Amino acid sequence: MKRYLLVIAGLLTFSSIVSAQEEETKLISPDGTYMFEKRDDGELFLDVYSPAKGSETSIEGKAKPTILFMFGGGFIQGQRDDASYHKWFKMLTDNGFRVISIDYRLGLKGSNKVGVAQVNVLDKAIHWAVEDLFSATNYIIKNAEQLEVDPSNIVISGSSAGAISVMQAEYELCNRTRWAAVLPEGFKYAGVMSFSGAILSREGELDYARMPAPTLMLHGTSDELVNYKQIKFFNLGFFGGGKLVKRFEKLGFDYNMYHFVGYGHEIAGSMETTFDLQMKFIESNVMKGHRRIIEAWVDDPGVYKGFGVQSRKDLYGKK
Repeated sequence: MKRYLLVIAGLLTFSSIVSAQEEETKLISPDGTYMFEKRDDGELFLDVYSPAKGSETSIEGKAKPTILFMFGGGFIQGQRDDASYHKWFKMLTDNGFRVISIDYRLGLKGSNKVGVAQVNVLDKAIHWAVEDLFSATNYIIKNAEQLEVDPSNIVISGSSAGAISVMQAEYELCNRTRWAAVLPEGFKYAGVMSFSGAILSREGELDYARMPAPTLMLHGTSDELVNYKQIKFFNLGFFGGGKLVKRFEKLGFDYNMYHFVGYGHEIAGSMETTFDLQMKFIESNVMKGHRRIIEAWVDDPGVYKGFGVQSRKDLYGKK
């Protein structure tokens, strides 16, 4: 049964807001860095952050998943070890999670205009990132014992361009496209967390050959960088969170969707301030397998805005 949650000013608070505003950023260093792929234009690495010593790494006997993260930056900038993510990484490791942050190729580096007219360039950038995510996943599978990762218990997560990449990757995996062929037959991610993500389709409305993993989506309703609704031209479609949730509902998927009313692309950097929502999603939907369907409109001016770019102009110049 669907459960709606309407949130108005003052009724929703996040326990992490105060700490996000008042505490100094606490940096965290990876416990290991590994090269997972070598491309023509360079080597790709991943950083592994182990659960903090003494932290609870399970709930009711079930191991917490590894969080596999892709940074944001519009496919033109960003890096896996950007200090702006460190506090969130530490929040996760302090709560018993292993975090793996990966490199991926920046297919729009040097671009100053991105839109439907540049769909081929955008398509290439997205699928480069998906390809690199799948390569990193393959490396983790092959080195699972050394990395102390259960390949069946990985949640992929991303911010902005990274969120597009993980949403697109799950779509490709569910449909077993040529991009997903590199992964073992039957492989599945345990969950997906998207901070301002979208999916690109050249075949019109999105169809899934199998049900995707439980998915957490957060998106600002005024986001113009990663469009909240959709951009559609004949069979070409770029579907944001506001459109994706309608498709997920219609197809009966397992999801949590938070519409941040009046917010823009800053929600792409809200990992610290929405930490409680992430923990509830992981514990209930991913670990316990509860079909906990949430759709919430968050209208709270007290919500601390996340870090990161907030407009197309910040990345690409003029709109």
